[in-house]
Amino acid sequence: MSKKPRIVLLHGTPVAIEPIQRAFATRWPEAEAVDLLDSSLSIDRAKDHDLTSRMFERFVELGGYAHRIGAEAILVTCSAFGPAIERMARELPVPVLKPNEAMFREAIGRGRRIGMLATFAPSVLTMTEEFEQFVGEAGAQATLETIVVEGAMDALRKGDADRHNALIAARAPELAHCDAIMLAHFSTSRALASVTAAVKTPVLTAPDAAVDRIRAAIGG
Repeated sequence: MSKKPRIVLLHGTPVAIEPIQRAFATRWPEAEAVDLLDSSLSIDRAKDHDLTSRMFERFVELGGYAHRIGAEAILVTCSAFGPAIERMARELPVPVLKPNEAMFREAIGRGRRIGMLATFAPSVLTMTEEFEQFVGEAGAQATLETIVVEGAMDALRKGDADRHNALIAARAPELAHCDAIMLAHFSTSRALASVTAAVKTPVLTAPDAAVDRIRAAIGG
């Protein structure tokens, strides 16, 4: 392994870039975190209820490119593509991490009632399926309650992070009965301080957990 391991970050939207780059800078500055952005992924995903065969092919193609440019591991930062990420992982000889895998595992260890605040509705089905998969693997009894915060993603895409955070925090008390609350997407992690101020429930985000897990996967 090189002194500065190259980790390719595959983004389906530009709003995911800053949170994960900040997490790498804080938790693993020795890594070379390289951004690979295809914003058409999230645009096309919003149009289709199900993942299309072409979307699976695109992830394999993007993964192949990431490997060719020297990726020692790949972290996908968009949470709406679980099965396509799994297909890509089967085709590559390097570790591939789903965006929320590490956060899900941590949440399941917190208790039986887990809440999730999401801002991109097309991701909820695949995320719920992944969560249930991890629950089964852990032999746990956790259940997931999800709230989709309308308008938050649109605000963030327009550059209004304060409104994005406020909208998410306003819905957080509805999940105060949970043992933990997850902020569903990398982009949603911006709202951590606002949500933490709104509830006493532990609040989990994906970027820090993902960096720690992928670092451990390649021995960084």
